[in-house]
Amino acid sequence: MKYYFISGETSGDNHASRVMLELKKLDKQAFFRGMGGDMSREAGQELVIHQKEMAIMGFAEVLGSIFKILKNIRSIKKDIITWKPDVVILVDYPGFNFKIARYAFKNKIPVHYYISPKVWAWKEGRVELIRKYVSELYCILPFEKDYFAKKGIKATYVGNPSKETVDAFLATNILPPSTNKIALLPGSRKQEISTSLPIMLEAIKQFPKYEAIVAQAPGFEEAYYHAFDPSIKLIPDNMYQLLAQCDAAIVTSGTATLETALMNVPQVVCYKTTKVSYTIAKAVVKLKYISLVNLILDAPCVKELIQDDFEAEKLGYELHLVLKSKDKIAQIALYYEELHALIGESHPSVNVANNIWRSIAK
Repeated sequence: MKYYFISGETSGDNHASRVMLELKKLDKQAFFRGMGGDMSREAGQELVIHQKEMAIMGFAEVLGSIFKILKNIRSIKKDIITWKPDVVILVDYPGFNFKIARYAFKNKIPVHYYISPKVWAWKEGRVELIRKYVSELYCILPFEKDYFAKKGIKATYVGNPSKETVDAFLATNILPPSTNKIALLPGSRKQEISTSLPIMLEAIKQFPKYEAIVAQAPGFEEAYYHAFDPSIKLIPDNMYQLLAQCDAAIVTSGTATLETALMNVPQVVCYKTTKVSYTIAKAVVKLKYISLVNLILDAPCVKELIQDDFEAEKLGYELHLVLKSKDKIAQIALYYEELHALIGESHPSVNVANNIWRSIAK
C-alpha cells in the first residue's frame, strides 16, 4: 500500500515515523512519501518537502511567509495526484493540513488525521472541515474524545505519544540521581530559543549552587547556543536523559511541558513571542491555560509565565518554589500522579497503524 504522510514540525515527525515503523510490521509492501523530517526519512519516507522549510511560528511570521507556504501546498497537491496514494495521513499542523485534507477528499483519497487539531482552543469553525473531509480522527488528549462527540464527530482516543516515549525510556534506562541540576528547555525553533534562552540564563544566575543543562534541539549547532553563553552545557537530542538527572526544569510551552511532567520533574512553564503575534493570539485563543499539563488536568498544576510575566526575576522566584518549597513539590507530585492516571497506558503508534491498516486492507 502507498501511504502519504504530512508532518510539519519535529514532534509531528517523531510521531509520524513511529506510525510508519508500525505499519511496516503490518504491511510488507508499505511505501511512504510526503512531507516530514529526518526521523520519517529514516523510517522509510521519501521526502518531497523537508519540514525544515516550514519552520515558521507566530501569526505575524506566517503572514510574512505566505508565498512560500502556498508554493509548498501546491507542490504537495501535485505530488499526491501524481503518486496516487491509498491513504493520506495528516499529523497535527492544521493550517497546512486542512488544505491537503480538502484536496485529498475531492480526489476520493481517504484522509486520516493523527493528533487532532486543537479546535477546542481556537478556530472552532474547523470542526466542520473535520466532519466533511476527515475519514478517521485520532486524538491524543483524554478530553478530546468527549469534545468531538458533543460535536457529532467520532474520534478515537489512541493514547498519548509522549506517554508512550517516556514509558519506553523509563523501562530501558537506569535513572541517575538528580544532583543540583536544572534543565533548560528553550524550544525547538530559532525564534523560541532566541527569545527564551537569554531570560532562562539570567534567572539561573540566582542559583549558583545549581548547574544548568540546556536541551539542544535538532538542526542547531553547539555554536548557536554558545553565542548566548560559551559555558553552556548541552545535551543534544536526548531530552529525557537530560530531565532524568535534573531537580527541576524551565520549559517553553509546548509538548515538552507534558513530557517533563510525565518524567515527574517539577517545572515552570514560560512563553514569549512578538507583541503582534501575542496580541492576535490573545484575541482568538480562549483558554485558561497554555501548558498541556494544566489543560489536561484543568487545574493550575504548573506555573505559567506568559509574555511580560516571563522575565528573570519572576522566573527565579517560581523556580525557587519548585526547588525548595516542600508544599509546592508535594502539590506538583499529586497533580502529576493524577495526570498519569488520566492519560492511561498509551501505545498510540500501534493503535493508529492498526486502524489505518484495517481501514484500507478491507
